[in-house]
Amino acid sequence: MLDGDPIIKSPKIGSVIDFDVKQDYLDFQKQYLTDFSNLKIAIDCSNGMAGLLIKDILSDSPLYIHEKPDGNFPGHEPNPLVMKNVRDLQDLVDKEKCDIGVVFDGDADRVMFVDENSKFVSPDLIIAVLAEYFFVEKGLKGKVLQDIRTSKSVSEYLHRFGTDVSIWKVGRAFAALKLREIDGVYGGELAGHYYFSDFYYSDSGILACLLVLGIVSKIKEQGKGFSDLINSISKYANSGEINFKIERKQEAMEALKEHFMESETPVAFYDFDGYRIEFEAWWFNIRPSNTEPYLRLLVEGNTEGVLKEKLQTIREIIQRFN
Repeated sequence: MLDGDPIIKSPKIGSVIDFDVKQDYLDFQKQYLTDFSNLKIAIDCSNGMAGLLIKDILSDSPLYIHEKPDGNFPGHEPNPLVMKNVRDLQDLVDKEKCDIGVVFDGDADRVMFVDENSKFVSPDLIIAVLAEYFFVEKGLKGKVLQDIRTSKSVSEYLHRFGTDVSIWKVGRAFAALKLREIDGVYGGELAGHYYFSDFYYSDSGILACLLVLGIVSKIKEQGKGFSDLINSISKYANSGEINFKIERKQEAMEALKEHFMESETPVAFYDFDGYRIEFEAWWFNIRPSNTEPYLRLLVEGNTEGVLKEKLQTIREIIQRFN
């Protein structure tokens, strides 16, 4: 409708139907609830939406912090990707000797974890962890989706189960559609989003939490900790995502691509959402922010030495475009 166009009223009058979806939602989530009474669990709700529901599912047995929803976020900023926002959870896990810590973001569509040693678990590794439920426990077959920043450790671990792994763009708007397109079993992102075909190909932090708790409970029965599973998955030195404030983003990206593709032979190349270029001993993803003057970089190497060397070279090239 354009400005000035007349408003045409429909001859049909709508109606309001009261329908409480909360119980149906809880019943759906509880399908994935298993007996993890052998675990001591710490949960940080970040004063966000998880506090409205999580006790209805897990009861009062976990240790909760910042569980009261409060839009002022008095506990900490509700973004677990910023490490200072995870410190309260890490301190609680350490103090109470918990088996696992769980932290949700503000709207509880994202979830992240710390292990029994209070070490933050890189969220992309949880994509591999979830294979223990879907491919080991349930015996399913199918594709898994990961974003372009995901560690090579994940795809290598998933290949043990004969699983095809699809790499795609960063962001919920892209991932949910892509998982449906490939008819994948599940998918995940470095940002802590996890998508499930059984959840209409959408993301659920609570569902991911329940699945991970069940997995950690089972490995504890085998005399192992959460860190043992993570260590069996993670094989590479990883930089984490690094931001460079720079205006000439595309020029810097092209310079990186030209330098490394001329000096080494790539084994894989992806040119969506920036570039992901893989070599025998390392790989990197460089992508521009769509809303800020930032380039976002992630580098992974077979060793710490390789990682340090490549990071230094990349920094020197990017600095030319400040």
